[in-house]
Amino acid sequence: MSKKSTARKNISDSDLFASDIERARHVLDLEVAGLKTLSDALNESLLFAVNILQDTKGRVIVTGMGKSGHVANKIAATLASTGKPAFFIHPGEASHGDLGMINNDDAVIALSNSGETPELSDIIAYTRRFKIPLIGMTSVAGSTMAKEADVALILPPAEEACAIGLAPTTSTTMMMAYGDVLAVVLMERHGFTAEDFKLRHPGGRLGQRLLKVSDIMHSGSSLPLAKHTDLMTEVLPEMTAKSLGCIGIIDDKGDMAGIITDGDLRRHMADGILNLSAAEVMTKGAKTIRPGALASEAVQIMNDAQITSLFVEENGKIVGLLHIHDCLRAGVA
Repeated sequence: MSKKSTARKNISDSDLFASDIERARHVLDLEVAGLKTLSDALNESLLFAVNILQDTKGRVIVTGMGKSGHVANKIAATLASTGKPAFFIHPGEASHGDLGMINNDDAVIALSNSGETPELSDIIAYTRRFKIPLIGMTSVAGSTMAKEADVALILPPAEEACAIGLAPTTSTTMMMAYGDVLAVVLMERHGFTAEDFKLRHPGGRLGQRLLKVSDIMHSGSSLPLAKHTDLMTEVLPEMTAKSLGCIGIIDDKGDMAGIITDGDLRRHMADGILNLSAAEVMTKGAKTIRPGALASEAVQIMNDAQITSLFVEENGKIVGLLHIHDCLRAGVA
């Protein structure tokens, strides 16, 4: 038996397992209770804070020390990815030159559980001197930060989840959640869309899920098309040259009339196919999709219809072709 298996067996056979699970649930229960308390305590200060962020023409600088600093980093990242330019400044670095990164058009969000973090004093003083909006997030309403801030977001009393009640746990969870609240309310005010989100997340699974058909389809000179009156002697070279296993057939008005696939060629091989027109070989009623649709929707259509290509249609005209291989390469399928 491997060491890993032995360790798992020992844990499962031990009374510690039950007590650890009980402790884990207690931690989560305390943090959930903290979030519920925070939800109940929300007031007009939230609206004032969002107003400041909405009116900020520059960037949002988020800062904090220690655990609050890690939370501040995450809040800045969330704001930036949801439409509000933001970045984190370490308060120690701010005192040694990084205050110059903060401009009059910016706003500052400062996090401190006690509201008395000494490392934040220079940033607070800087915002007061140059009339830069300051949003303070703290658990102490009478603290220096709360008094100095233009808007104080006060975290309600909540029990820390650690056994000795000292390590920042519930309080940092509430800070993180409050940052999410600010970002989400702000993005909804700005009318932030999935397309906006995609532009900020071009990589990874998020970017793949939000890819549109128009992002990966074949168009222009790479699009295989022929007229319904064309003879197959003209259609076959075009179909072969584009190497997509099919060709779209259009009528006299340029509208989609049908599609010819490799399967259609095999079915008509014995009919003297070279003497036939495209209209005589094509399959009518080909499935199409709009260019603005998500690529994942196109994959679903192709899977359901058991086809490998999907023509892209806009206002009755063929503007592109999407092959299942294009989706696979983009990581969508």
